[in-house]
Amino acid sequence: MSVYIGYFIMAVARVLDFVLIAYMWLVIARAVLSWVNPDPFNPIVRFIHNVTEPVLYQIRTRIPVNFGGMDVSPIVVFLGIIFLRTFVVNSLNQMARSMM
Repeated sequence: MSVYIGYFIMAVARVLDFVLIAYMWLVIARAVLSWVNPDPFNPIVRFIHNVTEPVLYQIRTRIPVNFGGMDVSPIVVFLGIIFLRTFVVNSLNQMARSMM
């Protein structure tokens, strides 16, 4: 029975890793879009903004991450994603391997 739980935990770790990588790419797209003047009514631009703004807004309100007019909250999000991928995903994988 614990083998199936191990496989389940491994699947959760892989899905979480995929979600974190996808979100990192969305934050990269958001940063690139901030350098240009995109059409705010474009559905892709709106999707990227709506998905990334809640996290970026929380970081901006809690940490003063605006240096010289440059918003560095995406860098804080990158560091958070790297931490989650390194610590949480790898811990889940290790736990799953120990159950098999």
